[in-house]
Amino acid sequence: MPGDITLLLQSARAGDADSLSQAYGLLYEEMRRIAAGLLRGGDGTLTPTVLVHEAYLRLCGGDGALGVENRKHFFATAAQAMRWLLVDRARRLAAERHGGALVRVELDDGLAQELRPEELLALDTALQRLGEIDPARRELVELRFFAGLDYAELVPLLGRSERTLKREWAAARAALQAMMA
Repeated sequence: MPGDITLLLQSARAGDADSLSQAYGLLYEEMRRIAAGLLRGGDGTLTPTVLVHEAYLRLCGGDGALGVENRKHFFATAAQAMRWLLVDRARRLAAERHGGALVRVELDDGLAQELRPEELLALDTALQRLGEIDPARRELVELRFFAGLDYAELVPLLGRSERTLKREWAAARAALQAMMA
């Protein structure tokens, strides 16, 4: 299936609208599962369906052209798009409440737990700083935390062993927590 998706994404990139529809159809349920995990415990104003559709619009840039090359690139881009959407929403909510102190967020090995807007903003700022220092670890955090991918899914996407990814995940978590302290 990953090979099929890569072929479909390459065809879509070449301008084949049917390939884009097929690729998105194959990945839709997985994206909804990820979005549901990200929104677990939320206030209900942003649903997994809305988050997936908004992320798709960001992926296509509004003109229907998908600029991703393969499955890894798709999930990296989708995770980043969902992160941006959640951060934008958190900024709006924080602005409505006139801000507040940023707090430390503990990242666990599961999908994103319920994060308050100020926690999500603190995480986003720390991720930006981590990306300046170590872009590969930022990508790992985005794929693991925001896309909800497990180590078995990450090994072929990132081309590193599970042991290495676990070590990098622990280091990235520690770095983010230090930046957010």
